[in-house]
Amino acid sequence: MGEKGTLKIAIGITGSLEKIKEIKPIIRNMLLKGYEIKLFGTPMVERHKELVKDLEEMVNHQVIYTIEEAEVYGPSKYFDCMLIAPCSGNTLSKLANAITDNAVLMVAKATLRNNRPIILGISSNDALGLNGANLMKLLVSKNIYFVPFGQDNPTDKPNSLTADFSKTEEAIRYALMNKQLQPIIIVRSNT
Repeated sequence: MGEKGTLKIAIGITGSLEKIKEIKPIIRNMLLKGYEIKLFGTPMVERHKELVKDLEEMVNHQVIYTIEEAEVYGPSKYFDCMLIAPCSGNTLSKLANAITDNAVLMVAKATLRNNRPIILGISSNDALGLNGANLMKLLVSKNIYFVPFGQDNPTDKPNSLTADFSKTEEAIRYALMNKQLQPIIIVRSNT
């Protein structure tokens, strides 16, 4: 942890754009607890900057979108952990296959290199489809933890999984103790 016990968290925001609004109250609550937060975004988020404007105002800095700007955080072991939420299927796939082509994945790579936890709040329409292999790969990976997730609409979107974002802070607390919050797979309502 940083100075005076301040928890320093990197938050990666990815292309599951409709879920960004669910992350806002979580970040607000973490800020009220005194956490230091830095935001990182993927190219998809950068194309929709208006969606993160409130978040930037809350944390009092702009989202970092370039690999070059993100890279400086690795060697310093700046963050205690990283939350990627919402974590799209695209980011899930790239993380599982060690692809580092944006700021979020650069910070994720540094977080793992520094032996610190990454917490994934997935939101993917394909997590039980072709992306299922990537999900399974990450479920058994060291220092990768999940916000509990379930099918958000099994009838109309049977391959879709979404995190219960209300469990994000609890998942972070467990990950900092090297534990996965259980149950990891939950029943979600069709909302």
